[in-house]
Amino acid sequence: MDEGSGLNIMYAKTFDEMGIDRTRIHLTRAPFHNVMPEKQAVPLGQIDLLVTFGDQSNNRTKILTFEVVEFLRTYHAILGHPCYVKFMAIPNYTYLKLKIPGPSGVITVGTSFQRAYECKVECYDHAATIVTSGALAAIKKEVTEETPDPKKSIESFEPTEGSKEVFIDPDSPDGKVVRIGIMLSSK
Repeated sequence: MDEGSGLNIMYAKTFDEMGIDRTRIHLTRAPFHNVMPEKQAVPLGQIDLLVTFGDQSNNRTKILTFEVVEFLRTYHAILGHPCYVKFMAIPNYTYLKLKIPGPSGVITVGTSFQRAYECKVECYDHAATIVTSGALAAIKKEVTEETPDPKKSIESFEPTEGSKEVFIDPDSPDGKVVRIGIMLSSK
């Protein structure tokens, strides 16, 4: 479960272990962001898979679209907002549970705190491997080259024509002002 992901992600290794032929992946080159700071990730493609939550007596099945990525994995897949919306699921990160309405009552999917801890340790080991491999230095150098200097941006601010200063609090002795455009409507 990922509280911030706008995508369902499946790692290529998991995909291969499922025994699905890679020719079923719909090629797409639409990048996504926030995997690494200031970088975009390009998936191998997308695949639609039937996903079922529950057991024989109470289950729900829907087709989910997964972005298949060629990253080193610490999980099998990441379920994001598209999954929650389609299944009307409610994640609870404190209790590591996912609650889904089913035809015969609520379906609860969960894990143990021990398993969650093992995943965190695996993530830490994965990050430590990246740091010691020198890959982080290359990423850092690339990001530094692309990142604008914030001090330069502040110093180079030029007010546009057609603006006026307005006191934030006319009764305050500090005289703080904000600059607004005079071309704005009265609304």
